[in-house]
Amino acid sequence: MFRLDGKTALVSGASRGLGWGMAKALAKQGAHVFLNGRDPASLEQRVVELTGDGLLATVMSFDVTQSEYLKQAVDEIVASHGRLDIVIANAGIQHRSPIVDFNEDEFRRVMDTNLTGVWSMAKEASRHMIQSGGGRIIFTGSITADLGRATISAYIASKGGVHALARQLAVELGGKGITTNVIAPGYFATEMNEHLIADKDFNDWVCSRVPLRRWGQVDEIGAAAVFLASDESAYINGHVLTMDGGFSISM
Repeated sequence: MFRLDGKTALVSGASRGLGWGMAKALAKQGAHVFLNGRDPASLEQRVVELTGDGLLATVMSFDVTQSEYLKQAVDEIVASHGRLDIVIANAGIQHRSPIVDFNEDEFRRVMDTNLTGVWSMAKEASRHMIQSGGGRIIFTGSITADLGRATISAYIASKGGVHALARQLAVELGGKGITTNVIAPGYFATEMNEHLIADKDFNDWVCSRVPLRRWGQVDEIGAAAVFLASDESAYINGHVLTMDGGFSISM
């Protein structure tokens, strides 16, 4: 079960963190994974790591906010491999500031990457998935789509939009054999969160607040991505799979 042999996948933000964890998991299950990011050198290191283990991986560097390059990349994958079966729109950025000081340009920058970039990936992928008879679209959302936290208004707005977009696409594309789902992580030990983990007070707060008493590990998110990308998840559509160790259900 959950094998992805013969499948082709594109994962954005795949050079590190959750994107890398998901890309690696898909490759281990047999998919040919195209790793996307803005730094070709970092992606090349990851591809060497995967191919060194006998897995299938290719660098696909572009900025998800540049729709013309995104379209070109998707078309290139389909032209070279005949299809695109799985898309994980994971690339995201963060900016922290009190709302009264939040710069509008920074707000737009976060929204462009976290929401518009996700929409663009789904748009370009779905064009080909419709022609091939189906596919899997997976978004990286966040528990902050439903929970408030100070100083991250742009991030929360973008992730709320991602969750809503997944529901809409699930309805629009479901009849064409395409499922759209969300993985909503809580606190994971990624490079983006290293400064938070190093903050003893914050680290202690997370570990006391999460019923499992720890941060999530990057490799753990890969299993969820594999499941939602697999044939076995064919009847799961428009779902938000929360991965937060119980954070969001604990008082």
